[in-house]
Amino acid sequence: MSRISGAVGRVRTSALGVTAGLIGWFVLVELASGILQGFYVPLLPDIVTHLGIRDADVNWFEAAQLLLSALVLPVLAKLGDMFGHKRVLLFSAIATAAASWWLVFADSFTTFLLAWALQGFYVVWLPLEIALIFDRGRRQQRGVSQTRRAAGLLVVGLQAGAIIGALAAGRLFTATGGDLRLSLAVPAIVVTLICLVIWWGVPESEPSTSDRRLDLGGFTILAGALLCVTGALSFVRLPDGPGPIAIVGLLAAGLVLGVVFVLFELRQRDPAIDIRVLRRPEMWPVQATAFLVGISLLGAQGPLATYAGTDRALGYGLGLDAADRSNVIGVYLVSLIVGAVLFAVTSRWARPRAMLIGAATLVGAGYALLLPLHVELWQVLLCLAIAGMGSGALVAAMPAAAAAAAPRGQTGVASALTNTTKTVGGTMSSAVFGVVLAGGAGAAVAATAAPLSGYLTVWAICAAGGFAAAVLLFFVPKVAFADSAETETAAHAARGEVA
Repeated sequence: MSRISGAVGRVRTSALGVTAGLIGWFVLVELASGILQGFYVPLLPDIVTHLGIRDADVNWFEAAQLLLSALVLPVLAKLGDMFGHKRVLLFSAIATAAASWWLVFADSFTTFLLAWALQGFYVVWLPLEIALIFDRGRRQQRGVSQTRRAAGLLVVGLQAGAIIGALAAGRLFTATGGDLRLSLAVPAIVVTLICLVIWWGVPESEPSTSDRRLDLGGFTILAGALLCVTGALSFVRLPDGPGPIAIVGLLAAGLVLGVVFVLFELRQRDPAIDIRVLRRPEMWPVQATAFLVGISLLGAQGPLATYAGTDRALGYGLGLDAADRSNVIGVYLVSLIVGAVLFAVTSRWARPRAMLIGAATLVGAGYALLLPLHVELWQVLLCLAIAGMGSGALVAAMPAAAAAAAPRGQTGVASALTNTTKTVGGTMSSAVFGVVLAGGAGAAVAATAAPLSGYLTVWAICAAGGFAAAVLLFFVPKVAFADSAETETAAHAARGEVA
């Protein structure tokens, strides 16, 4: 009995150590990541004026950062698995800080675009953090459950940072008398401090002890495929992008390169991305869910904002001004936080697969309810809150689930891949939604407003994505994403459930 008590005490102590120590530092990192993602948006009109460009040119910022993120994410995650996740996390933070400072002093469209793209190195932070938490927890035989709980807290930090950044940007710009450079220095300072946090507070993971090599051929093919696909989808949204023939050609080239990549990787001893692991029943539904959730999480926010601002005189829309539209988005972000918190809390007793299915169902239900309930503000807020809670739980759950399903030495790549598939899903849906909302606008309504049928189509696609993800997750084995039976017994004993 004394041995059991000692073991239980060690489990409890180690759990508290992981949560209070490592997770605390990572919450700060994700807070900084959220500030980066929320700070610049309110300042975009002032950035346009500062650079002397058109409003439409802002689209190139997102496209450039998206392309770079898609290219560097799998490579950096793989390097983390090979040589230590902290090293790569610190490198990516330093690169992001350098790019943030470059933005402060960039005075032309080209230099600002390059700096904005390089700032996309932050995209690898969350996958590397998940891998570090999983590695530390695995040494204590609690890697899976600790990662699940921690992921929820990290998403809370991320969304809280986005809210803080969005709220602080305009106020700081006003407080500095409209000094754009001084305002842009704030996120640069934040990321610089985060570099010190990572260097000082984050322990290194155990790098792979086997003979590993970087599959340059595989990553080159993958980069080409991602560049073609994401580039084509980004060009669809750009008013001065290439024509439809070039876009279709890029998509076709991306699909061909994707097939070549799979065939090439199956012949490699140490592949860039292990296709055999992706085919596992506990892995492929998670990656498919990341893609499907990206449709609503990343692709539907623009249509929601424009619908909220559409004049009620047209017979639909909410007719909100900029401040009220920001409040609507704020409610959605808060619901993401609530979903992440609920995931972290319920992960202590609920089955991981059941939580994933429930969260995906909430996303589908929230957007399905928007089809009949979109006339009044309270209806839209209710639907967004339901979908947001599901999305918040999934954002927290997917990297942790992928890390749990991956073999040792591949947790970083597996976690990062959920970000990649989510981004591709969001990019694809954003391009499709742009076409859907533009179609028939001139015939249906006046001026620049999109037709109601377009918005209903967007919400129907988002709902279908959520429900499809819930169905796919039923293919995951019931015992997936759980710690060993012995460790679970010790955890129950720690909570007084086993004598």
